[in-house]
Amino acid sequence: QFVESGGDLVQPGGSLRLSCIVSGFTLDYYTIGWFRQAPGKEREGVSCDSSSDGLTYYADSVKGRFTISRDNAKSTVYLQMNSLKVEDTAVYYCAVTLPITTAQDMCVKKITTDSWGQGTQVTVSS
Repeated sequence: QFVESGGDLVQPGGSLRLSCIVSGFTLDYYTIGWFRQAPGKEREGVSCDSSSDGLTYYADSVKGRFTISRDNAKSTVYLQMNSLKVEDTAVYYCAVTLPITTAQDMCVKKITTDSWGQGTQVTVSS
């Protein structure tokens, strides 16, 4: 189960920190990721992080602005979003996948479990 929070209405250039509490999985072992879906568009991988090799993937559109992290003890995944743009507006979801899956494959090929939370709405607008 995933419970996302932290979304809000923010002006361009602003920052937000999203949180996702994960239950039912031992977070230490899993590859984790943040995905987003804007109206009329497919869900896309934003950032993913692999615990097995320590590698992290960022979509080109967010590279240098977003940072993914995890607190395994709290079973929580975070997404720090800085320098937000209007095109970042979407519902954001977190997900996990098996540790054999690389961070890049998780995000690009959208390899996740079938479980999704309700998401958290991020709106960037002036």
